[in-house]
Amino acid sequence: MSRTTLVVVAVIAALVGALSGSWFMHTRNSPPSDFGADAGFSRDMQAHHAQAVEMALLVRERSDDEELRTVAYDILTSQQQQAGQMYGWLVQWGLPQTGSGEPMAWVGEDHAKAHTRPDGTMPGMASRALLDELRAADGLAAERLFLTLMIAHHEGGVAMADAALAQARTTEVRTLAAAISSAQASEITLLQRMLDERG
Repeated sequence: MSRTTLVVVAVIAALVGALSGSWFMHTRNSPPSDFGADAGFSRDMQAHHAQAVEMALLVRERSDDEELRTVAYDILTSQQQQAGQMYGWLVQWGLPQTGSGEPMAWVGEDHAKAHTRPDGTMPGMASRALLDELRAADGLAAERLFLTLMIAHHEGGVAMADAALAQARTTEVRTLAAAISSAQASEITLLQRMLDERG
C-alpha cells in the first residue's frame, strides 16, 4: 500500500472516529424521547409511588405498632423523594408529566402485557376496593392488609425497576431503577416477616 493511500485511509478513519464520537455524545446528551423507557418509567413510577405513600399514610393512622409505623414512614419519605426526582427529570427534559400511552407502554408492545394486570393497571397496584378496605380497617386488620398490599406493591415495583434498568438510556434513570429494585426487594423480606408475625 502506498504512502498516499495510507494517509488517505488514516484521514478517513480519523473522520469516521470523530463523527462517531460526535454522534455518541449527541445521543447521550440529548433529552430522552417522550415515548422511551426513561420518560415512561419516570411517569409510571411516580404514580406507583403515590399509591405506596397513600397506603403508608393510612396504616400510620391505623396502627400503634412502632416498628410498622417506622417502616411506613421510611416508605413514604423515600418514595416521595424519588417521585420528586422523576418529576424534576421530566421538567428538565421538557416533557409532560403525563404521557398519551397506556401504563407500561414503554416496555414495548411484546412485553407490556406481562407488566400490566388484566385491568390495565401497573403491576402491584392495589384496587380502589382494597384501598377502601384499608381505609375502613383498624389495628391488626389494617396492619395485615397493609403488609399484604405493600408486598405485592413492592413486587410490582421491582419488576418495573428491572425493566427500566434494562431499557433506560440515561445514567440517572438506570441508577435510580437499580436503587429501587434493591431497596424494595430488601423491604419485601422485612414486610413478609412482619406479616408472618401477625398470623
